[in-house]
Amino acid sequence: MTPRSEFGSTYAAAGVDIEAGDRAVELMKEWVKKASRPEVVGGLGGFAGLFDASALARYERPLLASATDGVGTKVDIARRMGVYDTIGHDLVGMVVDDLVVCGAEPLFMTDYICVGKVYPERVAAIVKGIAEGCALAGCALVGGETAEHPGLLAADDFDVAGAGTGVVEADRVLGADRIRTGDVVIAMKSSGLHSNGYSLVRHVLFDKAGWTLDREVPELGRTLGEELLEPTRIYALDCLALTRTTEVHAFSHITGGGLASNLARVIPDGLRAVVDRSTWTPGPVFGLVGEAGSVERLELEKTLNMGVGMMAVVPAESVDVALATCADRGMDAWVSGEILDRAAGETEAVTLTGDYAS
Repeated sequence: MTPRSEFGSTYAAAGVDIEAGDRAVELMKEWVKKASRPEVVGGLGGFAGLFDASALARYERPLLASATDGVGTKVDIARRMGVYDTIGHDLVGMVVDDLVVCGAEPLFMTDYICVGKVYPERVAAIVKGIAEGCALAGCALVGGETAEHPGLLAADDFDVAGAGTGVVEADRVLGADRIRTGDVVIAMKSSGLHSNGYSLVRHVLFDKAGWTLDREVPELGRTLGEELLEPTRIYALDCLALTRTTEVHAFSHITGGGLASNLARVIPDGLRAVVDRSTWTPGPVFGLVGEAGSVERLELEKTLNMGVGMMAVVPAESVDVALATCADRGMDAWVSGEILDRAAGETEAVTLTGDYAS
């Protein structure tokens, strides 16, 4: 007969620490309170977050917008740096700035944090960043989940994801159907790499160049790790301000795939956008990645945002007000291109011309 152990198996013995999870919830509550809206009902700890939908009664035909995303392999930089309170900004930016592209006001978000082992202070730091990001976007953090996956993830490994919901009036939805010949493309500066292309960046800078995160990089004016953890700029309130002050036909969130492919998503058939590279200078980190890995410009442009995190397409008569609104909000923005007719046989929806300003 097979002898039985003196004590039965437990969840803790399997690697899941319920008490640590409870401690993480207690630590994060103070931050979640700071990411709220008047429509939020109840508090953290329920099985679902509640949002008072009667607030939508002011809309004639409210459309709900939904988006979900993560921060990709940027979490590896946070783990190696031991800095966990910035990637939440990245997560929020990736989600809410997809919502605002159609003109939707972000209402609320939920998050999902998957860890190999729950370290309460670490989880709370991640949620702190998410809550701060939600506050910057004007939306509420109404709930989330922390899942411990021992045996599947190493103790220090983790990943984050989030989902958001927004609302827009049906007749104010922005997109390709509004764009016309003669419209102007306005670029909005990124804060750096944001949260895309880190698989290429890590391969180039760590595997090929052999750089370390504590390396002081004169061109950056700080360490490599500090540059790579620079939080994503959150554009939601800036974009909503533009829709209130002037006419906007479309936005394009420049994320994975680069500027051309993301802008192409809002260019209608029969038209094309011509963007002039000479209207801006990409930040030094983009050049460093290209030089360290001998990465061709086309490959960089297909992977990284090259210094532009959001683009707006506006009628020509709206340009001055749009640029003034951005300036008033501390947003560096400039005219970068125009919308033209697409000639017969032309297949490219977006063309990049010229060379970047030095």
